[in-house]
Amino acid sequence: MYCGSCLRDNVLAKSLMNAGHDVLLIPTYTPTRTDEQNVSRGRLFLGGINIYLQQQFEIFRNTPKFLDRLLDFKPLLKLVTRMGISVDPADLGKLTVAMLEGINGPLHKEIRRLARFLSDEVSPDIVTIPNSLLIALAPAIKEELDIPVVCTLQGEELFLDGLIEPFHDRAIQIIRDKVKHIDAFIAVSHFGARHMADILDIPLNHIHVVPLGISFDGFSIPDKNKINPFTIGYLARIAPEKGLHLLCDAYRSFRSRSDVTDSRLWAAGYHPPEHNPYFEAIQSKMKDWGYRDQFRYHGELNRQEKLHYLSHLSVFSVPTTFDDPKGLFLLEAMAAGVPVVQPRRGAFTEVIETTGGGILVEPNDPDALAQGFLDILHNPDKRDELSDKAFHGVRKHYSLGNMTQKTVDVFQTIIDVQNA
Repeated sequence: MYCGSCLRDNVLAKSLMNAGHDVLLIPTYTPTRTDEQNVSRGRLFLGGINIYLQQQFEIFRNTPKFLDRLLDFKPLLKLVTRMGISVDPADLGKLTVAMLEGINGPLHKEIRRLARFLSDEVSPDIVTIPNSLLIALAPAIKEELDIPVVCTLQGEELFLDGLIEPFHDRAIQIIRDKVKHIDAFIAVSHFGARHMADILDIPLNHIHVVPLGISFDGFSIPDKNKINPFTIGYLARIAPEKGLHLLCDAYRSFRSRSDVTDSRLWAAGYHPPEHNPYFEAIQSKMKDWGYRDQFRYHGELNRQEKLHYLSHLSVFSVPTTFDDPKGLFLLEAMAAGVPVVQPRRGAFTEVIETTGGGILVEPNDPDALAQGFLDILHNPDKRDELSDKAFHGVRKHYSLGNMTQKTVDVFQTIIDVQNA
């Protein structure tokens, strides 16, 4: 699937390269999938097939390199991922703990292989780990290289929360124990920094906030006069925690008003196989309510399809049932000049208050969402004001250039401390 964290890491790596820095973006588990130029290169490490077999069967922990390399063959991994493998954390507790155990666990061979590759063939000045679920790489890297290691915090708490016991508590405790191996953490929002500091017992002054930034290539303000009928849009994974069911309930409340005559609800995003019953229930109730012809699922979108999709929306909403620390989809909608209506929770509050490009409502309240849609429908001047603030605000505060420079500043500060 298109993963928000992968999109962020890839566009950041590309921007750092364009700024003249020497960057190696190493894919782990599976080849990365991005909607812009993919700049990951070189070998894939911690290949999903190898990791699974080594965690399950001791014999695979001593297999020769040629066999491991064969199982890490990218086309093979791509083939396996097309089979609809579940990424539900409830099914992955044992594997998660095995990875977090690092060089003291069953996956020690793969972890040491990556650390030695960095030492022998790369010799970097700094290593950044994409999330705390891979924090076990830090001790192995520091054992091979005397360099700083940074860890990004970008939404992995949702996965951790989904782990069943005893794996949930064990995973949290292992991460807490390994925090001391990280020279600095980078959070993608102020909310995320505070939230993860509480969960993982990280001193707040050990976390640097570098807000998300996106590339604005291809985005343009839509001609709002041509958006007809009024179109409410959703762009995120089709999953209960993302709140599509709440959006459908809000649409029903919105349509119940006598002054709403012509509208539609669009949805797009990756549809995990394990959530088939959830999505089928949504389709069924939209049909029962008489809105089948007004509801359309556009599937998973590449970049050009996403730009086209966003340009046809009147308003955007992804009413998550959890405190999302990122909200990348908000930045994309705002970059297209689309006003947003979001629950007042997670990073949504700071994004909307910073840009001024949307309306905040009470969480888990479909009627409040519906009222936000009505405000935009019946107040063209307000709609235009929110659209302009969204378009310009996201470019001022959430540009790729800002994210790149702030990241470089953090890295340089850490390297200076290391060399002092």
